Amino acid sequence: MSTTTVAPLTTEDAELLVATARRAAEDAGVTVSVTVLDAGGHLLAFRRDDRAVLISGETSTRKAYTALQLNAPTADLVDAVQPGGLFHTLPTALDRPLLFIAGGVPVRRDGRLIGAIGVGGGAPEQDHGFATAAVEALA
Repeated sequence: MSTTTVAPLTTEDAELLVATARRAAEDAGVTVSVTVLDAGGHLLAFRRDDRAVLISGETSTRKAYTALQLNAPTADLVDAVQPGGLFHTLPTALDRPLLFIAGGVPVRRDGRLIGAIGVGGGAPEQDHGFATAAVEALA
């Protein structure tokens, strides 16, 4: 029996994700907070600009956590929590509440989930774009 080893998300990877998302946001004239979690949900990197709305830090963390727990971009999950949606009755008795607003994106390596990034502070569609740009830069 063979096992496949996948390199974990490193601190260097996390710092690259944060820097890329921040740069994309700055290029768009938006101030954001960025959170990167490893596959176990542990904080690897975080950045909140002093000009960012205070709650953007919690927002970015919850977006990353949601993307990690459900292994999907939060932008793809918005409809799932509406009445009649797949997750409408999802229990909220987790470590921290899930947040179904675009801006959380899973990070994968060799097809396996190794972490997640969350961006908060801009419009949800902007946050999603900043997070996606960061993940693409890591690839």
